[in-house]
Amino acid sequence: MQLSPGERSILAYFPSSEAAQRAAKALSDAGFSQAGVDRVSRYGVSTDPQMNNPVNNAVTQTGPTLYSDSTAEELTDSGRILLTADPSVSGYGNTDYGVAGGKAFLLTLVTTEKRIEEAEKIVSRLGGSI
Repeated sequence: MQLSPGERSILAYFPSSEAAQRAAKALSDAGFSQAGVDRVSRYGVSTDPQMNNPVNNAVTQTGPTLYSDSTAEELTDSGRILLTADPSVSGYGNTDYGVAGGKAFLLTLVTTEKRIEEAEKIVSRLGGSI
């Protein structure tokens, strides 16, 4: 995406989707119309609620929590070993290991040059890291 002349963007990270959604709503209430919230994942996959629901008999126990994928039947022995070697598996490592900026939810906003400071104040007040 290329910004038009006079436009600025903000990328702000939040520790939870609720905090990011609160900030997006506050920005919307203040008249900003181009805010979006996304989850940042190092694994580059999306959740499949039909396959990755433990109640629905997900193929793996760690699939839903590790990388939102349930590919146990498709992995080789080498692939399984590499997945179990990930520091996030043990629970003893950094709790935010592999998460961008230590916060997994990204709020993206496009606004005008004139309103950038106002938007930054709203995001910062609600706990976002810009």
